[in-house]
Amino acid sequence: MAGDVKHDYHLVNPSPWPLVGAIAVTVLALGGVAFMHGGLFGMEKGTWWLMAIGFALVAYTMFGWWRDVVLESRAGDHTPVVQIGLRYGMVLFIASEVMFFVAWFWSFFEFAIFWPERVDTWDPPNPIFADGLARFADWPPVGVETFDPFHLPLINTLVLLLSGTTVTWAHHALQHGDRAGARNGLILTVVLGFFFTLLQIYEYDHAQFTFDGTLYGSAFFMATGFHGAHVIIGTIFLLVCLIRLMMGGMSPQKHFGFEAAAWYWHFVDVVWLFLFAFVYVAPHLILGY
Repeated sequence: MAGDVKHDYHLVNPSPWPLVGAIAVTVLALGGVAFMHGGLFGMEKGTWWLMAIGFALVAYTMFGWWRDVVLESRAGDHTPVVQIGLRYGMVLFIASEVMFFVAWFWSFFEFAIFWPERVDTWDPPNPIFADGLARFADWPPVGVETFDPFHLPLINTLVLLLSGTTVTWAHHALQHGDRAGARNGLILTVVLGFFFTLLQIYEYDHAQFTFDGTLYGSAFFMATGFHGAHVIIGTIFLLVCLIRLMMGGMSPQKHFGFEAAAWYWHFVDVVWLFLFAFVYVAPHLILGY
């Protein structure tokens, strides 16, 4: 018939989510400016309600958009060709995340290896920037005790590595039709991810340096803080997969949402191993601080 589909590609219906998502992130960005800086539309620093609205809109967009993707899958729109495209998309997304963290590692190594010999020779013309440089220039932090990597950071490393094994267990269980094993493995993974976040909060609370005190502090909190944000996102990702699994969704033949979550979680694990080695262990053992 003339109206029959003669290809394996899914042509999506018109969707409101790109527009709604763009509005959401704009509101979130403006709210972040108002909260951290103030001066936006007469708002004082610390005004939080606009940022809260932005977060709510982003969460609403995520829920609605991914709900539509799940419904498209149940309708049979995710043909083998479409599934290949989804996999390519997730691989490219993780690749972009890798480069995101490369930037933070690059800055950390730049500060640690080359910055001390430049501070005495660089005379910036801007006096405001010069004051900031003098305040941030200490590397390592003078009179500040950094973390012992073989105490709490090592525990966090073991927690995250264990979570990598439990998510692999859950994935293999689902592939072999063991839904109870997949459920139990996912529950353990979500609990371990939540526990990692609690330990990270405890570690930050006991830090002997601050974000705005030195170059070391700013590099440390930016790198580990963004990793912590990714752990929270990955935990939510896996929690959604757990809820879908318990509601009867996913099958041994078709469970790309869970597979993508597992890929993302393993990426988070690998990034933490690099953070542990170069941000915690290397300064402690090699640089002596």
